[in-house]
Amino acid sequence: MTSDTQLDPTIESRVRASFAKQSMMRTLGAEIMTLGEGRCSIRSSIPPGARQQQGFGHAGLTFSIGDSAAGYAALTCMGLDSEVVTSEIKINLLAPATGDYLLAEGRVIRPGRRLITVQSEVWAVTGDTRRQVAVLLGTMVPVPLTPPE
Repeated sequence: MTSDTQLDPTIESRVRASFAKQSMMRTLGAEIMTLGEGRCSIRSSIPPGARQQQGFGHAGLTFSIGDSAAGYAALTCMGLDSEVVTSEIKINLLAPATGDYLLAEGRVIRPGRRLITVQSEVWAVTGDTRRQVAVLLGTMVPVPLTPPE
């Protein structure tokens, strides 16, 4: 999938509205930075409450933003009557999550009808320097849109 295509404003609005409902992302101070067809990037600070015992960003923080970036990349490829949920996702931690912030870049590898294969890379950013801290590979499953309460 490529992000060269302009994302339909209706889809972008839906993705952003869905993201705004995620209390976990608010807790982590995460925000969507970019959206494109089959792509999503999410930035998060490394808040004191999301650090592990040595002061690095916790693997749970890295996983959470990587999973969400992949999931929202998949959602950009879905019809307005569907959502996605993670079926499975694997993470490889490559380096300590230290820096000014973390940036997760999710993309769709294969947009299937029943399974959507996705990948995310998570980077620690300090100034103009990016260092990869994780890579995630997983599968998203389309589910019917849940009507609003």
